[in-house]
Amino acid sequence: MTSGHAPASPESSIPKALPEPIPDAAPAAVIEATAGTGDEEAREVLLGLVARLKARGETLATAESLTGGLVGAALTDVPGVSAVYRGGVVVYATDLKATLAGVPADLLADVGPVHPDTAVALATGVRERLGATYGLATTGVAGPDPQAGIEVGTVYVAAAGPGAVRVRKLALKGDRAEVRQGSVRAVLALAAELVAEELA
Repeated sequence: MTSGHAPASPESSIPKALPEPIPDAAPAAVIEATAGTGDEEAREVLLGLVARLKARGETLATAESLTGGLVGAALTDVPGVSAVYRGGVVVYATDLKATLAGVPADLLADVGPVHPDTAVALATGVRERLGATYGLATTGVAGPDPQAGIEVGTVYVAAAGPGAVRVRKLALKGDRAEVRQGSVRAVLALAAELVAEELA
């Protein structure tokens, strides 16, 4: 099949109506991380994110694949988060990424569910469909086996806001549970970075 989309780096965006993603400090870098560490720091990041959004009267929504609702669970563990968290969709099946989260079907056919452009489309789609200020997304391979030639621990997390979109590639180490928890921490950290940047 001839692709209608050019291959993208982990820092690229698909929907033409949206702003270009902000590059990470090290463009296209794969962040090597051992999942299962930094829980206290992750909690501080989460609490700071919720507090900042609440103070600004802003909201967020989530679209999750490999994390299966863990991002939403982490958010709803924070007291008073109802002022911030609109809700989320768990789109584990590829077709639901299109029907529920608004990822273009042709994009999924061209690049598959585990791709930076898919992560961007998930974040922007859930932001629009759930009427939130920010949209967060996770997609990747938790294991134990590779998926379509993609190694276990390969994860893309994305955050979309009113003025920018960010997407980050991770290479997480650990078992299935550790990869999923590492993905949760990574997407919340990315969201915190984007929210802080848009405030500046």
